[in-house]
Amino acid sequence: MPAMIYSRGKPMRVALAGFGTVGQSVAGHLTEDGIAAIRLTAISARDLNKARRSSSGLEPAPLVVPVAELPTHADVVVECAPAAAFREIAEPTLMAGKTLVSVSPSALATHSDLIDLAEAHGGRIQLATGALPGLDTVRGAREGGINSVKLVARFRPDRLARSDYVLAQGFDFSTPPEEPVLIFAGTAREATTTFSRHLNVAAALALAGPGLDETLVDLWVDPDATGSAMRIELDSDVIKLDLTAWNRPSGGPKGGTSRIVAPSVVAALRAMVSPLRVGS
Repeated sequence: MPAMIYSRGKPMRVALAGFGTVGQSVAGHLTEDGIAAIRLTAISARDLNKARRSSSGLEPAPLVVPVAELPTHADVVVECAPAAAFREIAEPTLMAGKTLVSVSPSALATHSDLIDLAEAHGGRIQLATGALPGLDTVRGAREGGINSVKLVARFRPDRLARSDYVLAQGFDFSTPPEEPVLIFAGTAREATTTFSRHLNVAAALALAGPGLDETLVDLWVDPDATGSAMRIELDSDVIKLDLTAWNRPSGGPKGGTSRIVAPSVVAALRAMVSPLRVGS
């Protein structure tokens, strides 16, 4: 079946599942700035009344509906909610044969059966991974043969000071350490289970590369970090990669989401309707 061609007269209908910092930023891009071949048609959130208030200034006004109804009003559903809601959002979207754009790779890593569900119903899953650089290169390297790949992540101490894992290991970052401290070393599968909110990118790297058990992760607490730093170290038969991204934090209530996440969602949506696609 040929790909759908969207245009100003027949725009791609987009719904947002989640209307926090990321969802509101994406909505602003799609309505205020606007992409001619995209229309924001629906929004859902845990608190629908709050979502109605928060979206009241958007033009044209999207519907605010329960999450199960989003696929009725959209060709693409953007998942930008807490990871606990991932399956509730993904299942109806994929069973309706629609496209799910997700910002939660770690949630997909623990619900991998949804990939089979997408295949069975003609749905599609796309991960928006702007917080991690070089994934085009990683995908190419996988085709050529990857020998090793590691993610080295660095966070400022206050981001992880109250993590259950950090406290259970006996670390006390109530006073920042003078030097960087390695607090975790393991596989991407272990990392995404232990730090599902902080190490979403580990799942993205693993899914683009050799897999969750073959991708290694080091996590550091670094007193000199201003946001979060993500470094990919990859060796393959076709390329050697050493690449770092310093992600600026958002202005959200927890300051945890990288500021690049919402623009990466918009870029993914724009690529779906553009006559030109750059990158694999």
